[in-house]
Amino acid sequence: MRMGTILWRFGPGWRMISSAVLGGGIGPREWVLNAQVDKDYARTDPVEHLIEMGPGGSGVGMLTAAMVEHYTRAADGGVEVVATVGLGVPTWAAAPAGAASEEAGRRPGTINIIVAVPVALCDAALVNAVMTVTEAKTQALIEAGFPCTGTASDAVCVAVREEGRQEPFGGPRSEWGARIARAVHRAVLDGALDWRVRAAGTARP
Repeated sequence: MRMGTILWRFGPGWRMISSAVLGGGIGPREWVLNAQVDKDYARTDPVEHLIEMGPGGSGVGMLTAAMVEHYTRAADGGVEVVATVGLGVPTWAAAPAGAASEEAGRRPGTINIIVAVPVALCDAALVNAVMTVTEAKTQALIEAGFPCTGTASDAVCVAVREEGRQEPFGGPRSEWGARIARAVHRAVLDGALDWRVRAAGTARP
């Protein structure tokens, strides 16, 4: 069944780092697709499925059980972030052995984060930026009252420009890393609070 999708068309001139099943790793990419699937999604060919849904060419494709129409956005100093937040199965990264089997029967949720940075970053800074995204996400979740580091199926994509001087750092105290951290924190915090209210069946004030 086809459900909601978010398609961000970057076009040429962008380099991305991602943990997504389609277009993961580091390389030139032109679009990012975040596609909602049913909580009982059981296809064994997610890459082919995302290629079918994508616009063609080189891109990044993510899947989520979160409702993509409830995406959140934030920006800081030229950095833009889009996040879809689902917290049906909040987890700690360092969980006891056997935690995966205990979580298997619960409603799935995924936090997918897409970050666009209008400058070039070297490879090390790209890796550092993914760390910064993850740290800011976790900070936001804890501040929202969720005792977790995320969910076991979270995905991230950071897009930067191909041309120009490559920034050497992406940590939270670097110029661009700080902007990434603030924008991710805002988007995930808003998404987590919204998810809590919707899960409770009430309207957010």
